[in-house]
Amino acid sequence: MKTPFRNPFAFSETPVTVITSVVYLALIIPLLVVHHVVPEAPGQIAGTNVDLAEAWLDLQTLSNGFHPYNSHRNDVIRDWLLRRIDALCGDNPVVVFSDMVSNVSFSEAGRGGGPGISVYFEGTNIIVYIRGSEDDPEEWYLKGKNPQGKGGVLVNAHYDSVPVGFGATDDGVGVVTVLQLIKYFSSSGRQPKRGVVALLNNGEEDWLNGAWAFAKHPMSRFPHTFLNLEGAGAGGRATLFRSTDTEVTRSYQNSKYPFGTVVSADAFKRGLIRSGTDYSVFTEVMGMRGLDVAFMEPRARYHTTQDDTRHTSRASLHHMLSAALSTMQGLTSDMSSTFDGKDAEKGKVPSGKGSDGVWFDLFGSAFAVFRLNTLFALSVTLLVVGPLTLIVTGVVLYKVDKLYLFSSSKHHHHAEGDDSVAIQGWRGLFRWPITFVLATAAVIGLAFVTTTVNPYIISSSPYSVWSMMISALVVVAWIGSTAADFVRPTAFHRTYAMIWMFIACWLALVVATVLERNPKIAGSYLIMFYFACIFLATSISFFELFGLPRKSTYADEIEAPKDNPIARSRPESISSARLMAPAEEEQPPGESPDNVGEDEEDPTESTSLLGEGRRTTFKRYTSPHRPGPTDDIVPESKTNRLIYGSEQPWSHSLPSTLWLLEFLLLAPFPLILFGQAALLFTTATYQTLADGNDPLYIYLLMAILAVVMFAPLGPFLHRYTYHIPMFLLLILAGTTIYNLTAFPFSESNKLKLYFLQRVDLDTGINDVSLTGISFLHEVVSSLPSAAGQTPLCSPSSLRRDLTDCTWNGLPPRVVPSIYPDIPPEFGFVDWLTLYATRDPGGKTEAHFYVSGKSTRACKLVFNRPIVDFSVEGAADEGRDRRFQKASEYGSKELRLWSRTWEWGWNVTVRWEAGGDDEGNGLDGRAVCLWSDANDSGTIPALEEAMRFAPSWVAVVNNQNGLVEGSKGFLV
Repeated sequence: MKTPFRNPFAFSETPVTVITSVVYLALIIPLLVVHHVVPEAPGQIAGTNVDLAEAWLDLQTLSNGFHPYNSHRNDVIRDWLLRRIDALCGDNPVVVFSDMVSNVSFSEAGRGGGPGISVYFEGTNIIVYIRGSEDDPEEWYLKGKNPQGKGGVLVNAHYDSVPVGFGATDDGVGVVTVLQLIKYFSSSGRQPKRGVVALLNNGEEDWLNGAWAFAKHPMSRFPHTFLNLEGAGAGGRATLFRSTDTEVTRSYQNSKYPFGTVVSADAFKRGLIRSGTDYSVFTEVMGMRGLDVAFMEPRARYHTTQDDTRHTSRASLHHMLSAALSTMQGLTSDMSSTFDGKDAEKGKVPSGKGSDGVWFDLFGSAFAVFRLNTLFALSVTLLVVGPLTLIVTGVVLYKVDKLYLFSSSKHHHHAEGDDSVAIQGWRGLFRWPITFVLATAAVIGLAFVTTTVNPYIISSSPYSVWSMMISALVVVAWIGSTAADFVRPTAFHRTYAMIWMFIACWLALVVATVLERNPKIAGSYLIMFYFACIFLATSISFFELFGLPRKSTYADEIEAPKDNPIARSRPESISSARLMAPAEEEQPPGESPDNVGEDEEDPTESTSLLGEGRRTTFKRYTSPHRPGPTDDIVPESKTNRLIYGSEQPWSHSLPSTLWLLEFLLLAPFPLILFGQAALLFTTATYQTLADGNDPLYIYLLMAILAVVMFAPLGPFLHRYTYHIPMFLLLILAGTTIYNLTAFPFSESNKLKLYFLQRVDLDTGINDVSLTGISFLHEVVSSLPSAAGQTPLCSPSSLRRDLTDCTWNGLPPRVVPSIYPDIPPEFGFVDWLTLYATRDPGGKTEAHFYVSGKSTRACKLVFNRPIVDFSVEGAADEGRDRRFQKASEYGSKELRLWSRTWEWGWNVTVRWEAGGDDEGNGLDGRAVCLWSDANDSGTIPALEEAMRFAPSWVAVVNNQNGLVEGSKGFLV
């Protein structure tokens, strides 16, 4: 006997299971590879004189020691950079500014509307101006004039590091990239049209001080656009974190390996990412338009001793360098008026106004950029066109008598009287929402359980958490779908599921469209594209219904006489008027079950041959739902074979392969977009719990993303075989046990604890503190100096949502002593010199002289906010509103930075008088900072913490200084 042809794309178990699984794997695996594997680095970038081997050697030199602003090695690095720039400069006109003049006074607002922080900073920036072929030939920067012409392009990186980080990626890769760009644009034949300003700023890690100092330099008035290079991780791909507008982002579009999404920019705007870069100074203070490109993973190595060349790669260097080069080529060659404006706020450059943009990459190879207004227009169009299309299609189906959806029966008139033929079109209407509510509840429940039992497991095992959530979602959804299909099979499971998805996503798009207008959330492109895909797939499922016979025709076939060839092709059954009539609960609103025949007739020659209990499956020989003892002897017709299981008899007319088109429209593109966003979110947040972030927020967002990414499987899961769900059930069991019991940190995924040593120079009291999340007691107890002590632990006053544990530690030796055998505590009093006086007559004004030994960083901390200050020798800020010396609510801290070692600051501060019970005096502490940990024995307590802390702990600096020595004052 000839084997019947089996359609490999039919809507049956094996094709659905295999095809959908293969598609998901074929997309998820490349997404993971692109996200974690950096493209291999060539020796040179084709068509350029950029030398990656040379850049790598420069990076090794730069990161061969700690070099914060307040360290002697920082001066060594600065001198080395000046020599490298001199060696790299080519034949094009170049001006190098070794800026040892600029100083700036500014303030930052405090949290929650409280008092802020004031800063006086003396810059040591290096500025290289490569004249463009279309630039003003006059040396305006030496004559106090403003530049003429189109304006230039700034590329920026900072050459300082944190006190306990080598700074290979934060920001060494950015620095050596700038060096290679200087080499490229200054070489013969490569002069840019717009001039290039290469800024190597110093002091970024201490409050973006270097960028603020650049704002006081004449060259800050020349660039209209910028590219900021940063590092918020320790390798991987360089990501486009944020940009100011669509037009400037198009320059990044030419990168060979673009990487990033506007979702990260939205996160910065909403304050979800606790990080700051020079980008904010360039945009808010100077009025430039530009981009922020940075490394973002792994965060566990960020600002640690593992931020070195050993833990990054030439591939990461190449990725940032190639992106920076193509972006700068695009910006410097654009001679249009796109980045020119007429008027600008005082002190800011006239860079014009760009349009809010939407951008994202596709598999790290293509880059989409368009305006937010375009997204808004598309969203509004879809909100209107989507429902109208389905409504019109439904009306047409109703007119042609093919709207089987929402139809329980069809009235039929024949010679023997009126009757109703069952349609059973309501069956399966509420199946999808119930199933996915249960599946979503299971995933969200796991998020709460994980947060309660082992909240930090994501720090080392993010993909174990993802596997647990995805497995739970798919398993629960499959069980619900399959059980419902077994009890009440329906051919409309897929269609109703997509209708519900359409409704849910339409409501989400309404909210997203409002947010696109205000507050301009561009990440809503995810929802817009998701809805577009659901709309197309749902439309196809509606169009499928045109393949069905008219309901009246179907009713005629059901009630046809025995000699009707269609009726004759069906097996014998009891009266179709009785059997096929809808159950009472299936009646649509307003329709009475009385229309259905009440008495079962005995079989006659005119009885319909369709029998519900005798149907055979689609492309199978026995029903998976209700096998009958005589199925093997009932002759199958072509019509019978096209009815799947015990689904409605009319389903044989539905196309058997259109499900594949619906799936390909519904699932792949949303999976790509949301998959990339999910990976970006995971990378940006999974190791931030040590900073005090709420773990529940991270787990809940992961759960929601898992539901969104795998919801497109919902219309098809009831056709899945048991094999994959059972495999996922095993994964669910294993990952759940692991996630709830495993230790959350490891040597490659360390817990960050923040170190600070405070010394009261008046009394000699010496306190060492570690700040962090849980496990503090375990770490402190492992330190020899803490043995026998009971650490004092309390909520941190410096880092939100973290805990401080303090104990009496080993005394620091940050100030050299002429008597090295004498314990350092006997010389504490000489480390800081302080004079504080107040004007007579009750004025609320005081004068301070502050100086520290072996340092160039001190600060004044006040117990009541000051409203103004001045430093002797500081530049006159005049009426430039960009440089406010105190925030709106005053400042309770004044930070003082000098480019000269052991410098003394003469400071005058003013405050507002208090009430009668407060008095008019001012008290507080003068504090000096020591940040240089390059020499062994300088900070024994830090070395002890690094040596004896468990291997899964990384000790990093808590504040700008590692050691703070202070004296009190009262005036």
